[in-house]
Amino acid sequence: MNLAPARVPLQHHTIVVLGLMCLFALGAGAWALLKYSGTPGAVGEPPRHWPATSQIQRDPQHATLIMVAHPRCPCTRASLGELARLMAQCQGRLTAYVILPIPAGAAGDWEQTDLWRSARIIPGVTALCDPGSVQARSFGVETSGHTLLYDTRGRLIFSGGITESRGHEGDNAGHSAIVDLLVQGSADISASPVFGCPLFAAESAASNQITLCKVPLIHSPATR
Repeated sequence: MNLAPARVPLQHHTIVVLGLMCLFALGAGAWALLKYSGTPGAVGEPPRHWPATSQIQRDPQHATLIMVAHPRCPCTRASLGELARLMAQCQGRLTAYVILPIPAGAAGDWEQTDLWRSARIIPGVTALCDPGSVQARSFGVETSGHTLLYDTRGRLIFSGGITESRGHEGDNAGHSAIVDLLVQGSADISASPVFGCPLFAAESAASNQITLCKVPLIHSPATR
């Protein structure tokens, strides 16, 4: 009787090794995506008082909210979704603007994406296209989705993001702080991390996306 151990075919070993390599690659990719999703962007230096150089009219009767949203940053879709939810919760308590910066030299319809369209249809929000990014730069922000709240005297009372991580909607500290400030007059925090892509450094007027975005961009029909 032959009691020698049976040999496992070489092909079987190859399949096992390839399977382990695939699992490792999937795990590494998931970890990288999770890390990317949870990494905040630069906060810049928003002015503590409403900038005198801004051409946007501040509301002296209500708090004024500014969100700067890159029209080609898919991560910002969640920020606009949170803004829509915030506006529904705080009707009549604030005046809100979304500034859509447009690089110098961009084509005439460069900003006309689904994000541009989404910003325009949020009730109570005024979407402003910003050729040359002049107005966006006057508010000192650097990351798409950065949201600022100024009180009736033009003082900055909140600065930060209104998503929990990059591209994810849902309850988060920034959103809650703005609601508390508008409804109760105070909040536990006055700043939060901003999860989005760079507004200026990585953008390209000739590109369909900005460098750091890892989510597909969906274009909407060019309508005005």
